Amino acid sequence: MLKPLATDKWNYAMAAHLLNRAGFGGTPEEIQKLADMGPDQAVSSLIDFENVPDNTPNPDWARPDAEEIIKFREAIRNTTDPQQRRMLQQEQQKLIQQRMMELRGWWMQRMAKGPRPFQEKMVLFWHGHFATSVEKVRNPYYMWRQNELFRRLATGNWLMLLTEAGKDPAMLVWLDQAQSRKDHPNENFAREVMELFALGEGHYTEKDIAEGARALTGWSLEPDQQKYVYRPRIHDDGSKTYLGRTGDLDGDDVIETIVSQPQAAKFITAKLWNYFAGQEPSMELTNALAAVFRGNGNNFKPFLRAMFRSEEFYSDDIVRNQVKSPVQWLIGSVRMLECDLPPTLVSWGMVRQLGQDLFAPPNVKGWDGGVTWITTNTLLTRYNDAQSLVEGTMPQLTAGDFAKKPGGGGGGKLEKALQRVRMGGVKLDHILTPDERADKDALVASLQNRLFQARLAPDQQQALHDFLDSKTRLNDADIITCIRLMMSTPEYQVT
Repeated sequence: MLKPLATDKWNYAMAAHLLNRAGFGGTPEEIQKLADMGPDQAVSSLIDFENVPDNTPNPDWARPDAEEIIKFREAIRNTTDPQQRRMLQQEQQKLIQQRMMELRGWWMQRMAKGPRPFQEKMVLFWHGHFATSVEKVRNPYYMWRQNELFRRLATGNWLMLLTEAGKDPAMLVWLDQAQSRKDHPNENFAREVMELFALGEGHYTEKDIAEGARALTGWSLEPDQQKYVYRPRIHDDGSKTYLGRTGDLDGDDVIETIVSQPQAAKFITAKLWNYFAGQEPSMELTNALAAVFRGNGNNFKPFLRAMFRSEEFYSDDIVRNQVKSPVQWLIGSVRMLECDLPPTLVSWGMVRQLGQDLFAPPNVKGWDGGVTWITTNTLLTRYNDAQSLVEGTMPQLTAGDFAKKPGGGGGGKLEKALQRVRMGGVKLDHILTPDERADKDALVASLQNRLFQARLAPDQQQALHDFLDSKTRLNDADIITCIRLMMSTPEYQVT
């Protein structure tokens, strides 16, 4: 299995499939460029992203700021006036909300306009895999730092990533590992690192969870310095038996033992296949994927290169059969239509309404994905958002769409802020030639190529032609409506 796709089968449609899955889609020119490269160079151009300069500046506040944290904490702790305490807490909450909104905008801009789409697609995968929410973490710097961790190790080594993810401050707070000590081991991370992150259910025992929690004691957090710290005095240095390994094991031993299990390679490669291919791999394919991964020292890049070159990845049951996530829908639309990403408040409101609130996944399992993205309500919302995006009109967002929570917002101030927002819309002269705007057949053909990289079904094409034929002469409003109608088809919801 995993035989490379023959060069003579590489074409525009295959290049579009690669860019849609290993990125967020793109323009016809970008797709054609990949098609002209051939499969090897096309894959390399995406996954060897370290060769592409990325000078995106970090948010101004994205650095350890112990003085600010200590100032708030001590002021709240030392005040005896309940009203003053509430004011300080509200000030702190406002700062969290402001910075989290900036962080969401910063990341979505990287996805929409950044030079390394595959890197950002991997960051999105790891964010869903190591699902961590600001609702509990309540620290924008920690959330940014974790996001950067996923970016730095996006295609690196599994042992290194799993270890650093476990020692990440946001994770230490999220799964309570920072509170674990030898007299009261906390089992949350010890359980989830096996069940959700690396092995899956059925490949460990409750005894392994308890022994792993003992071994992980000592992994802690220094809040004043905002970083991981090992505290030997709270580590249980007794003998443990974990996944068949016995000794005075510590947290690093736990992660090493997990990654050494054959199941660890099967679990993570199958999840990556599902993320990029859109369906669970067969047992035969799972074994083949894991063999490539282990054969390359549990390093992700060689595995990903083999996956994106494989015949299986370009099979008929894979191409155009994956439901777009809300982020994929929004970012992909922006990239294909070559328009601006809506202002951060609006973009966040859109994807949140559609079920994917960045930096606030629903639980430790992350988002279910797949067909769960589509419900009667979210499908209607996608259609309405398509209209907003192409026309440059405000979507139907109100303060009620934004929960009052860390990193969120709410209330009258948000409604007023929404009223001040201005949208851009699609610039038709940028994506269509004068001939395409004047000729109905050329218009439909061009938009099909841009939005679907394929032809619509005959009845859908006929419906579009019926609409256009009702117009004596096409104007910009008619063309915008045509784009909106195309984006409101079932076919546009998949990639």
